[in-house]
Amino acid sequence: MKKYTVINTEGNAKTATLETVHGTIETPVFMNVATAAAIKGGLDAKDLEDSKCQVALANTYHLHLRPGDETVAHFGGVANFMGWSKPTLTDSGGFQVFSLAKLRRIKEEGVYFASHIDGRKIFMGPEESMAIQSNLASTIAMAFDECPPAKAEKEYIQASVDRTTRWLKRSIDAIDALNAKPTTLNPHQLLFGINQGGINPNIRIEHAKTITDFDMAGYAIGGLAVGESHEEMYNVLDATIPHLPKDKPTYLMGVGTPENILEAVERGIDFFDCVLPARNGRHGHVFTAFGKLNLFNAKFERDDAPIDPACGCLVCKSHTRGYIRHLLKAKEMLGMRLCVMHNLYFYNNMMGEIREAIKSGNFANYKKQKLEDFKGD
Repeated sequence: MKKYTVINTEGNAKTATLETVHGTIETPVFMNVATAAAIKGGLDAKDLEDSKCQVALANTYHLHLRPGDETVAHFGGVANFMGWSKPTLTDSGGFQVFSLAKLRRIKEEGVYFASHIDGRKIFMGPEESMAIQSNLASTIAMAFDECPPAKAEKEYIQASVDRTTRWLKRSIDAIDALNAKPTTLNPHQLLFGINQGGINPNIRIEHAKTITDFDMAGYAIGGLAVGESHEEMYNVLDATIPHLPKDKPTYLMGVGTPENILEAVERGIDFFDCVLPARNGRHGHVFTAFGKLNLFNAKFERDDAPIDPACGCLVCKSHTRGYIRHLLKAKEMLGMRLCVMHNLYFYNNMMGEIREAIKSGNFANYKKQKLEDFKGD
């Protein structure tokens, strides 16, 4: 079950809906990262609902290691496991090919890992990744890919991209076979393909054209926000997005700051995910309509204002900056939790504002004003 419908456009920016077996997703959308079926910072599924989250993203590699994808399948998939009733997306484990560079070997058949937990040997190829994601029963699965370093040599990037294409073919065959099984938890699992190519626009464009021929449910742009500059990222998007289907959702993986999101929406991106709001929150850094605040700063010690007076989240309705700073300084977990809750709400609420701005034809003005406001304090 999939139906992607564009509601309105403004330039390349678009707002759309993607109907799935687990509910309709309104885009542009920010997916909150629940790596191990939980948001780091002590948040559960109810907290996600309160933050206006539409999609929870879980990590294939980490859930395969602990508690094991078969254990998650026993509970009916990752959404049931974490008490979440809305859509989920699982990555393929491909990013760990990049992030665990010292613990893996890449071969044509797949990737050999040493577990970062206990050092045990693990193998993951396209077939294994699809089997794990099928056990996780996510709404959207990602094809298995290699994420090459953004500034690697052209020859390495080209060889990596060619391998990713071959892995995409195997991922499609594997998920089609799994979805046809009567015992599969989610036989309607969607598969997104991933565009790679570092910061080389020619490789990116050719790979976009190649994977478009596979007629996927959606298309992701991977391998960004891994060391390149923001301008290099935007140049890749400018080159690549025109060669991806307009009638399919696009997903910019692992991005990013509020400013990054506004720039990418303007270029036509639908889906985003990033650990940034939760990671910043765990360190007392909170996002507001007038820029980011560090609540550890002494100037907030007796501040009786909420984190953001314009924010409608439960945290801002109930607590002051001074109280949250006290919790953080006292190393009370509640302080970290409240900051993460606020940041997730900020991101999801901003995505709602973006959708409304595109619907009303006011996105260009909204973006300009937001970027100016973010420079404040």
